[in-house]
Amino acid sequence: MTQPSRALTVRALILGMIGSAILTASSLFIALKMGMLPWPIAFAAITSALALRALGSRDIHEANVTHAAMSAGAMIAGGLAFTVPGLWIMGAGEDLTVVQVLLATIGGTVLGLLACAALQPYFIHRQKLAYPIGRSAADTLRAVSENSAADAPYLFGGLGFGALWAVLRDTLSVIPQMLFSCTVGGVSLGMYSSPMTVAMGFMVGVVPALVWVGGAVLGHLGVGLALPAVGVIPADAIDAVRTSLGLGLMLGCGAGAIVSGIIGAARKRVGDKSVEAESASLLRPGRTVIALVSAGVAAWIAFVCGWGLGVGVIVTLGAWFAVFLSGWLTGTTGINPMEIFGMLVLLLVQAMLHQTSTTTLFLVAAVVAVACGIGGDVMNDLKAGDALGTPARDQFWGMVAGAGVGAVVAALLIMVMHDVYGSEAFGPTSTFVSVQAANVAAMAGGISHVPAFVTGIVAGAIMTAVGLPVMTLGLGVYLPFYMSSGALVGVVVRIVMERVVRARAGEDKADESALALETRMGAVASGLLGGESLAGVVMALIAMWTMFVH
Repeated sequence: MTQPSRALTVRALILGMIGSAILTASSLFIALKMGMLPWPIAFAAITSALALRALGSRDIHEANVTHAAMSAGAMIAGGLAFTVPGLWIMGAGEDLTVVQVLLATIGGTVLGLLACAALQPYFIHRQKLAYPIGRSAADTLRAVSENSAADAPYLFGGLGFGALWAVLRDTLSVIPQMLFSCTVGGVSLGMYSSPMTVAMGFMVGVVPALVWVGGAVLGHLGVGLALPAVGVIPADAIDAVRTSLGLGLMLGCGAGAIVSGIIGAARKRVGDKSVEAESASLLRPGRTVIALVSAGVAAWIAFVCGWGLGVGVIVTLGAWFAVFLSGWLTGTTGINPMEIFGMLVLLLVQAMLHQTSTTTLFLVAAVVAVACGIGGDVMNDLKAGDALGTPARDQFWGMVAGAGVGAVVAALLIMVMHDVYGSEAFGPTSTFVSVQAANVAAMAGGISHVPAFVTGIVAGAIMTAVGLPVMTLGLGVYLPFYMSSGALVGVVVRIVMERVVRARAGEDKADESALALETRMGAVASGLLGGESLAGVVMALIAMWTMFVH
């Protein structure tokens, strides 16, 4: 049997860390702006293959290590974006410092990496979980490694177009902020002038995007127009009902996914009488190492962050449990509701330690959400490595390097965004909608309309538990309509183009043509997302520098 070449190279580490910094910045902006974050697989895979080919390497294993390092910081950014802005939405957090955020991010990153090293043999080798996102990463790497030069114009064309559009819109005011707007019965409708929203609609898939847009119709025309018209709710309660219902739906869907995942796993274990013996793994640390590192992180959280030993122990144990659940959910559904786990540990700390400050509670949620975010990404990448035959140890150390860079970039950048735009820029009607963070804020600080919130939780949990694909329904209900309408354009483009290609291709070539189209359309969409978001980050950094100089 031919052994794979050594995948962990200096070149792979350097490229991976550079890519991690870029993807982390881009992902943070997307998560704050759009309220959701797609897995950055297409961007990382294509960029890794292109960069290595330019340097003379066509080794798919080296590309896999580079890709894993590049993507490591993206979900760390998501963990912060989905929790920390909740402080500012509540009108609190003025005492929050960049050092606190950085230390909390590092603690969550270490916990997530350690848990994945321990759980990898169980999830991937023993349980053989599907990890659909990881398998998709492996397929994407195979495709772009064989034909990466042909995909380059699509990726970089999308990057350039998205960045140029953002500059023309936000800096030069050549392009309007809204493509159109109107009012129907007092409800504001419209479409935001953003390639990012179109790309997001394409990337999340046909059914999730249609559910997302359906949620927008439900929230704005149903709650905002129909219910007041029949006298169910007063006109002055529309926003409170809509946002509370949307938050409840998202929380309920996350809870339903957790419950259904646990029940499904239990049934599988009961039905499977012959559980395969656990395979040997390069990533199985000893129990002593696990205990020592976990105790070290608990001490880090307790004393360095100034939270007290009780908080440190609760957060560490909670993070381990949360990473286990998030790893299982990611492996079975591809969904990782990281902020839900952070919220649960936040509520646990709040219940057990009544004098804990609001800032500490949100940092607790951030630690757990970051641990779950990096945990889901690492397990996906390890599944891709298992499918491709890439040495797990090489891949893991690449992810450690990428995660280290991502943790620093994410922590510093989220504080820069706050300093540039101010606390008032975060919230449902503001520049950064920060949907998940608003959900955490609602749980920690009070809900504007409790009946609508409870209704959303119950409905979301039931629909998800019975298998309905409603994870994006609450997002549409919650977001301003103009932020959701662009997703409809993206999904229409996806449907039409896929049908055109399949109709024109010969029957025996249809699958191959569809795969090529999927790869290139994914590259364009990734480029649009990355281009507009990176332009937004650069403009924020320029504004920060201008403030500093003057």
